[in-house]
Amino acid sequence: MISSIRKAYNAAFTKEKYEAFLKDLHSVHPGAIEFRVAETPIFVPADFKEKIIDACESIVDIIVDPGFKKLTEKAIPKDIRVPNENAHSHFIAFDFGICINEAGEYEPQLIEMQGFPTLFGYEVLLDDVFKKHFPVPANYNSYLGKYEKGSYLKLLKEIIVGNEKPENVILLEVFPHKQKTRIDFYCTQDYLGIKSVCLTELIQEGRKLYYMNDGKKTEIKRIYNRVIFDELMHQRDKLGDVVDITQELEVEWIPHPNWFYRISKYTLPFINNPYIPETFFLNEIKQLPGDLENFVLKPLFWR
Repeated sequence: MISSIRKAYNAAFTKEKYEAFLKDLHSVHPGAIEFRVAETPIFVPADFKEKIIDACESIVDIIVDPGFKKLTEKAIPKDIRVPNENAHSHFIAFDFGICINEAGEYEPQLIEMQGFPTLFGYEVLLDDVFKKHFPVPANYNSYLGKYEKGSYLKLLKEIIVGNEKPENVILLEVFPHKQKTRIDFYCTQDYLGIKSVCLTELIQEGRKLYYMNDGKKTEIKRIYNRVIFDELMHQRDKLGDVVDITQELEVEWIPHPNWFYRISKYTLPFINNPYIPETFFLNEIKQLPGDLENFVLKPLFWR
């Protein structure tokens, strides 16, 4: 996006350097990265970054409004509502596309948002390895605000592990070692010391949960949740007799599953920002637009 930096970067790029970069990246957890890794980062200008932040702040303003929970009560299907919801989501992720507006200027447009984690561990590894192999201008950083690697990981640990011991905190997923995002799970263990546990491995005793940690039954006090409940419902019959994680349990969710539905499924129509596509609930539209080919229909719930 910045022509001078792009020109310098392209001039320094070689196939051999890229292959050395990939070898280094894959060596950390061999076989864990199944997806293509881009040859290049995007160098984002300050004004474009501010546009993205402006759009994010518009979304956050809606989410932190005192009436947000009441506004989004219909978002959570009754059969998968999880008790003991907290006051806010620990994580929010926004995906933006880079678009060209009618004036020929670059602008961000929101593609997707979710009250759910993304690749918070893998991104640290990728940044470290990338900077070992390719030139990055000294005044450019992959961390926003005043954060750098150390302070970012400190904050991530405070949010996920909190005051518990790492062995009492797990990353929960369905068959985590088969997921395409498993590189992030392994990086999270490297940085925070918490293990990835499959839903099928949970042990319930009363309202407490346990898992086998190197042969020792260990209590779970916090769950770093990577289970998408929509997908879980479709796999439930294949999993056998597993713990019903929608019941009341003595664990703290990071983030609580209900926030996935409130934010990911139900919030867009309430946001008004030039960098966020205008969105409507279908049942509230009195007359369909004549150019339906320019619209996307997104189901809120599916079975």
